Amino acid sequence: MQASLALAGASVLPKAWAAPANQPLGVQLFTLFGQIEKDVKGNMQQLAQLGYKEIESAFSFLPGFYGMSAKEWDGFLKSIGLNWVSHHVIGAPFKPRPGMDTSRMPKFLNLRDNSDEVIEGLAGTGLKYLVCANIPVETRKEMDEAVEILLKVGKKAKAAGLTFCFHNHDAEFKAVDGLRPFDLFSKEIPTELLKFELDLGWASKAKVDPVQLFQAQPGRFPLCHIKDFDREFKEILPLGEGHIDYARIFAAAKQGGLQHYFIEHDMPKDAFASLKTSKMAFDRL
Repeated sequence: MQASLALAGASVLPKAWAAPANQPLGVQLFTLFGQIEKDVKGNMQQLAQLGYKEIESAFSFLPGFYGMSAKEWDGFLKSIGLNWVSHHVIGAPFKPRPGMDTSRMPKFLNLRDNSDEVIEGLAGTGLKYLVCANIPVETRKEMDEAVEILLKVGKKAKAAGLTFCFHNHDAEFKAVDGLRPFDLFSKEIPTELLKFELDLGWASKAKVDPVQLFQAQPGRFPLCHIKDFDREFKEILPLGEGHIDYARIFAAAKQGGLQHYFIEHDMPKDAFASLKTSKMAFDRL
């Protein structure tokens, strides 16, 4: 039922769009993974030329923030008309897949071990949101450890004037010993210490209705990720080319508390072609 609600009306998506009027659109820079380092400033200027207004940063193969300090990065983005809204950090130490080449990878800061360094490094910028990009939740032990980490970082972020959010994939909606990680986080961590960046695509893949999440926890979702999927939820697609009913989801945006919208396309064949298509779809209001 939830899946059908999320997909209903997808065939008329271009005509039935209901995103908030005049809402600036942002990009999660993981969309440019493996490409951005080749020409950081040129890539950012291309995003600005496409009409994107907001940026959510992620980890980079370059030191600091894409080869710059936080203040330098913030200042550069402002100089080309982009607003740095949020930053992703992994929740626990990075574990490479078997056989993965890590020779080019820098040290990735994580919230379990480096939260003070992360938060102090953002001081003096206009950044408003710190986001946990992911955290292990495959066992109940990992889930309980995740709660401890998120609670600790939430307190530190609040003291620093930042809003702390958790970004989901589909794993957080899979029950472990009868309990979904998302529900555990929602219950055990006060809303003033943890908000959610709801990835609308991954939630839909998990057969979860974002509108029902908004209704259950009004105002707890200031950020969202936008991606589309094919009918079988096997392939990520540019916005408007898939079968998620974003018209229905965006119609409930106010109840959810959505304030910032980020396009994210994981490992696209052509990042800028995808971003152009998604921007045009979002603008078709």
